[in-house]
Amino acid sequence: MSLNREKYLAFVTLLEQLRSDATTTQILAPEIRQRVATLQQFFGQQIVPLADENWRVQSYQTEMSKQLRLLAIDVMFLQGARQASTVQTRLQTISDRLTTLIQYCDAILQPEAEGEK
Repeated sequence: MSLNREKYLAFVTLLEQLRSDATTTQILAPEIRQRVATLQQFFGQQIVPLADENWRVQSYQTEMSKQLRLLAIDVMFLQGARQASTVQTRLQTISDRLTTLIQYCDAILQPEAEGEK
């Protein structure tokens, strides 16, 4: 399971980097869009194929897939924003969605530390 764990940890690192950049730097919408596409690709190629019969993990993966699609939509809305206040609101929404994705990964990784119950 350590290989699976490494992939989830790598995914969390990508999520945290994007969240940090989106909230602390003047990152441009096209760059955010590109990085979200990279996240989606990583998720599809590295996370989805992880075979897990655990219904809980499958449920989290389904939710993560949905959140990634919504994140892409949030980025489209960010690109359409013209006023500074709207841009800030969109960036906050993106940050919140990234936080949710990180929490889902943490929830999947948690039982490994505690031992499967």
